[in-house]
Amino acid sequence: MRVVFCYNCSIPRGITTDFISSHICPKFISFNSEPRFSKHLSLKWPQRVLLHALTGALSFGLLVSAPFSSATESSSLQIPSPPSSEYCREEEQDQTAETAPDLVTNESIVEEAWEIVNDSFLDAGKHRWSPERWMQKREDVINSSIQTRSKAHDIIRRMLASLGDPYTRFISPSQGDEILSVNGVDVRGKSAFEVSSILQGPNETFVTIEVKHGNCGPIQLIEVRRQLVARSPVFYRLEEMENGIGSVGYLHLKEFNALARKDLVIAMKRLQDVGASNFILDLRDNLGGLVQVGIEVAKLFLNEGETVIYTVGRDPQFQKSIIADSAPMVTTPVIVLVNHNTASASEIVATALHDNCRAVLVGERTFGKGLIQSVFELHDGSGVVVTVGKYVTPNRMDINGNGIEPDFRSIPAWDEITKHLSQCHLQRQG
Repeated sequence: MRVVFCYNCSIPRGITTDFISSHICPKFISFNSEPRFSKHLSLKWPQRVLLHALTGALSFGLLVSAPFSSATESSSLQIPSPPSSEYCREEEQDQTAETAPDLVTNESIVEEAWEIVNDSFLDAGKHRWSPERWMQKREDVINSSIQTRSKAHDIIRRMLASLGDPYTRFISPSQGDEILSVNGVDVRGKSAFEVSSILQGPNETFVTIEVKHGNCGPIQLIEVRRQLVARSPVFYRLEEMENGIGSVGYLHLKEFNALARKDLVIAMKRLQDVGASNFILDLRDNLGGLVQVGIEVAKLFLNEGETVIYTVGRDPQFQKSIIADSAPMVTTPVIVLVNHNTASASEIVATALHDNCRAVLVGERTFGKGLIQSVFELHDGSGVVVTVGKYVTPNRMDINGNGIEPDFRSIPAWDEITKHLSQCHLQRQG
């Protein structure tokens, strides 16, 4: 299993499990993207893989220093790397065919990166990419001799920069650690789900992880205490409205973490028990989080068979529709509060309810963040993060860069909400 560092983030670096999946980390990967699952996280080319965060709300408390340290809950023991016939890949080392004929060449590494973009990259609206222009880029680099691996990586960086997409970028081999075993169980070649089942366990228990730092670094045994770190993002109360709505359940959802759906369901049931028949869902200043959780939250308000969101991309695997598969918890109209900081998963929820005529949007235009990135590993242990898709609302509106315009600037009278949603249904039927 590969572990990719997240730089310049508000989370501990060195973990791709719940830390990354439950926080926003723009320098690593755009977490407005829907999580993508892979079968194998230990690769041999030509397999391509998205490094996906494991599910759950478990913190392993790992921090990064030099080269890898743990939080106060964990202890580590550095052990020497065992002798290995595997080639130690360093960027500065020359890897020409003459010195390493059985290894991947520098030219082929560049071509691999080129091919990934050629097959999967989705222009996010900069209009700087075209098949013809990208083919010329290949001709420019493939016909030249690349003497060192570091030169190959520099070429890849420049190629990706030419796309004009801030999310598509290169990851060097030194930015990834490899988990070799968990509690003595060899996990090399295992899927993310298999590793997750071994890593997770009761709160306050310990797990021992064997980690190899980079391609050429030392191996450490790290004992880490499991801790639950997710906090409830839901605040709720019963309100009496002055505009004829009556008793309303107010739900403020601060982020989409692992507890969001469960706690929202609890809050909605409690509010219904004390008389709430209508709901206000406050998504203001909610920057997103786990997109899959956002999708599950949206389903709580939709009828079975209604569309939550569409994903589109050049690769067929990123072209699909996500459909509600159960009856809604509430059938009465919903007011969704939004502002300029309503982003990513929040926009998916807001547009799902809006476009299916289940809610009116009140407030300000939303942020407009709806891209999907995948991380592909190259044969030498480096990788490329590539924008591969985007989210489109049930009404086929592109979220990214546009945002969603609200129906009202302030909460309207109840009869006005009813009239607006009735017109929405008529337009859908027509």
